[in-house]
Amino acid sequence: MNLPAVQPEQKPKRSRLLRLVILVSGWIFIVLGVLGLFLPILQGILFLAIGAYLLSLESPMARRVINRLRQRYPKLGDTLDTARLRAARILHRINAKFR
Repeated sequence: MNLPAVQPEQKPKRSRLLRLVILVSGWIFIVLGVLGLFLPILQGILFLAIGAYLLSLESPMARRVINRLRQRYPKLGDTLDTARLRAARILHRINAKFR
């Protein structure tokens, strides 16, 4: 029996400006997350997770890192899911501005 080949995940078409905004905002969240690890005011882990998710939208390497972290630390999956939802809201707002 021949099974169909697994197709690579299709990335949605985004404009260059939107891709740049996603990458910059991802790195901003990463920096805030690193600061949050040392400052008691910021939630460092959550900001790191949001930044990683945003970067994973455009970077296959970031996607692989997130998948490895999920496999190695299953409890981190809840934080990553929360971050994914928050990042999706942020992306929805950004997408609405660029339409």
